[in-house]
Amino acid sequence: MEVLDSSAFIHGYDSDDRTASIPAVQAELTGETALRFDAEEGAGMHIHVPGEGAVGRVRSAAEETGDLAELSDTDLRLLAAAFELDATLVTDDYAMQNVAERMDVRVRVIAREGIEEERDWQFQCTGCGRTFDENRDRCRICGSDLTRKNPA
Repeated sequence: MEVLDSSAFIHGYDSDDRTASIPAVQAELTGETALRFDAEEGAGMHIHVPGEGAVGRVRSAAEETGDLAELSDTDLRLLAAAFELDATLVTDDYAMQNVAERMDVRVRVIAREGIEEERDWQFQCTGCGRTFDENRDRCRICGSDLTRKNPA
């Protein structure tokens, strides 16, 4: 089974496998892409609403990797659906791919190349330059903004 992100409908992704998605993806789509969602649903696509326990596990994994601030509620729920259904997540979103890697969720990319490695992001202060493992709104030392930084 494959769980389809918005990008699957935007790029006209076609699969011979069984498919699933979540209601929040449908809400993000307009025009022709919304019609693609409706057509896929009419062809038997499963609409899945993931449990809050699975969403919590995804949120924890995203905090561990440093991707939580990059993920929308829809992204978290798509990852949770793929996790619950033991399905392949179809997405081009790099942050989602990184969290999926952490959770051992398979990923299929559509229009871009997938990630090459899982990353645990760090956050660097734009003022004093200190780095932190956790994301905050402001540096706890000087109060400046933090930016996401590749630790490699």
